Amino acid sequence: MQPQVAKVIVDVPVKDTDRPFDYLIPESMRAWIEIGSRVGVPFGHRTVQGFVVGLQDEPSTGGIRLKAIQEVLDVVPPLSPELVKLAEWMSQKYACRFITALQVMVPTALKGKAERYISLGEASEPSPDEDEYAGSLVRISSEPTEEVRTITTYVGQKGEVPLQQLSRIFPDSADNIKSLLRKGILQENQSIKDKLQKKTLKAVDLAVDANEAEAALDGFPAKAQRQREVLQFVLEMKDLLPLPLKEILTSLQVSAATVKGLADKGFISIEDLEVFRDPYRGRRFKPSMPLELNDEQKHAYDRIVDTLDAYSHGVFLLHGVTGSGKTEIYLQTIQHCIEQGRQAIVLVPEIALTPQMVERFKGRFGDQVAVMHSRLSGGERYDEWRKIREGKVTVAIGARSAVFAPFEHIGLIIMDEEHETSYKQEESPKYHARDVAVKRAQQQGAAVILGSATPSLESYYASRSVADEQFAPMLLEMKHRALGNELPAVEIVDMREELKEGNRSMFSRSLHQAIEARLERQEQTVLLLNRRGYSTFVMCRSCGFVAGCPECDISLTYHQKSNNLRCHYCGYAEPAPEVCPDCGSEHIRYFGTGTQRVEEELAKLFPGIRVIRMDVDTTTEKGSHEKLLKQFRDKKADVLLGTQMVAKGLDFPDVTLVGVITADSALNLPDFRAGEKTFQLLTQVAGRAGRHQLPGEVMIQSYTPDHYSIIHASGHDYLAFVRDELKHRRNLHYPPYCRLILVTLTHEQLPLLVRMAENMVSVLQGKARQRGWFGSLDRLTADAFDVLGPVASPIPRIKNRYRFQCMVKWRGNIDAVGLVREATEQLEDTAHNQKLQISIDVDPQMLM
Repeated sequence: MQPQVAKVIVDVPVKDTDRPFDYLIPESMRAWIEIGSRVGVPFGHRTVQGFVVGLQDEPSTGGIRLKAIQEVLDVVPPLSPELVKLAEWMSQKYACRFITALQVMVPTALKGKAERYISLGEASEPSPDEDEYAGSLVRISSEPTEEVRTITTYVGQKGEVPLQQLSRIFPDSADNIKSLLRKGILQENQSIKDKLQKKTLKAVDLAVDANEAEAALDGFPAKAQRQREVLQFVLEMKDLLPLPLKEILTSLQVSAATVKGLADKGFISIEDLEVFRDPYRGRRFKPSMPLELNDEQKHAYDRIVDTLDAYSHGVFLLHGVTGSGKTEIYLQTIQHCIEQGRQAIVLVPEIALTPQMVERFKGRFGDQVAVMHSRLSGGERYDEWRKIREGKVTVAIGARSAVFAPFEHIGLIIMDEEHETSYKQEESPKYHARDVAVKRAQQQGAAVILGSATPSLESYYASRSVADEQFAPMLLEMKHRALGNELPAVEIVDMREELKEGNRSMFSRSLHQAIEARLERQEQTVLLLNRRGYSTFVMCRSCGFVAGCPECDISLTYHQKSNNLRCHYCGYAEPAPEVCPDCGSEHIRYFGTGTQRVEEELAKLFPGIRVIRMDVDTTTEKGSHEKLLKQFRDKKADVLLGTQMVAKGLDFPDVTLVGVITADSALNLPDFRAGEKTFQLLTQVAGRAGRHQLPGEVMIQSYTPDHYSIIHASGHDYLAFVRDELKHRRNLHYPPYCRLILVTLTHEQLPLLVRMAENMVSVLQGKARQRGWFGSLDRLTADAFDVLGPVASPIPRIKNRYRFQCMVKWRGNIDAVGLVREATEQLEDTAHNQKLQISIDVDPQMLM
């Protein structure tokens, strides 16, 4: 017996709808609806999209008449039961709505909306006293007007017309359309339509047997010789049928009418053929063969393969120095996974890494690889997703959302550069791809590889801890580079001493000489400055005025190319002032250093130097990352200058110098991870030098050269850094010694915001006391819960909304997320009425 009732989560993201609703499954749809199906359902007075999350034989609400599902939106459900289960887990772990977790798993193309359609109504059905005209049958009491005839004829011919389209075609006929709707001559329906459609092209195929077509060739009259040529061409290409119509028209220089004439004779057919939009169509990738693994690589590979062969769940932290050959382990373990008939997902943190990864993986696995990242067009992303869902590929590569690739037999999930904060989504659902990957692998009995030269402290601590609350990966270490070459020598340059010696340039004397030497030897240099724009802020030296964003409490950044000041938070821009807006002084100066300014300075100091700049401003166009990196690989530039996107994953054989312009730019941020992020960035960018035959050199310029994160990065000493950093974390009760939840409240009125933030903290503390949890983490008890704040956020205003936050710290076996969600829901009605926004971030990576 097929289920009669579907439990549906509707796409109405408010508190009262965050639960499944029962809908009757019409008999005609029962064979099509499964868990994970996307459906259109009536909700109130409208039609909305929903996802089926459960099926049952009978309604759970006795005596209540259920509404029926109106339509099934997909032949194949976009979500598997496993992904639906994962979404439910995410909604609990990250305190988000169930529908929000479901929606993040499907491409934007499938986030459809209800549209209103007009068709002929029941009153238009034929009866003896109806007037017949122009192919439409309409029952009306009096002779219809010409305008009414035209409207009903148009709708009758089209079958179904969007209301907006009908209104555009007949702009002065609103009253007539309404009248026809009231009389039932026309009727209105709602249907869910996707944002994108599948791409099709006209294709030609044989409509008769090939022998019959060949026999007919001699019978073509002289005036139909062009049609004969088309049929001859189709027969010659019969092994490649169906052929795109465009290819026939181009190859034979014939008109579409000629081909259509041949189709009218019944020899060929012209149909719409579905095609996949391939972002790499026409690209050739150099094939690569597996490399012989060294002892460290072989040890790591064997441990992972043992888990794959056992078809069991396992998590591995692959801690290998830069250049140790982690990518080759990824490739060979994926090959083993494919040979088992299973699939693999590879996550990368930056779009800039994707071109190089695509080249390596396509070179090894060819068309078995699908690529998913935000710089593809909506149609390309949709088609890459469909390749995965339809089983046309076995490997998916992409940024964090690729963790939801709709594979059904996953054997391996790889997370390269696992320490990167970009794996944490900053909008709801605020998931971390690492935790989702581990959970998904657990559901499918798959292995997870977390690879990094500088693992996050949470991951490393978990691998060394016996009893970790979240996960306990097996640590696999590779301490040497795969080619046997040494890690590059690192020099720390004290910029305070440079200033004392009279050097006011952004380049120290030693870095200047090193760049000069590389230019002479025709070797390449990578320069890192984690700050885009020309300068960090604009200030008047007469009165101290600093140009700030009118909508955010942040200074504006000067961009020289466009000669404007721009806010990097809300996008506000204004022309750069020539005089001070406050006092009229001409003493406007640009302070701080951005990538544009470094590029300009390089051109002054080294005439003729070729520089490629990679930052958000130069990589906005589609394919720009790949284009710039290819230019650098082809040695069309001497220097690759950029923000953190040049710091990791890139591998160029002629790079022998890495320079860090300002190493301590992130050290003074109000973030307990500032030291860790600095160490990771410096270690990663240092690893770009000397990866092949030529020896490498690294120069780190700093105004705080004695900071432990900079000292340990210069020595490539991860363990020493971990020891120092863990001391600070333990003393201050920060992860990995506890967990965090950041609750941020925003409102346009500051007094109301302060009052609501204090109310939130009071509710949290009260609920924790009721459960016996509340108290400082200094206590020696296993379970502890504490609330800090409320205080103004480090950036107290963004987009004209003030921001306050409170921090929940907890450890032990307590449901802190559930408590925070409960407190938020208690305030939600008041918050909604007051237009207050509350955001919950579990295990936050950004505290700004």
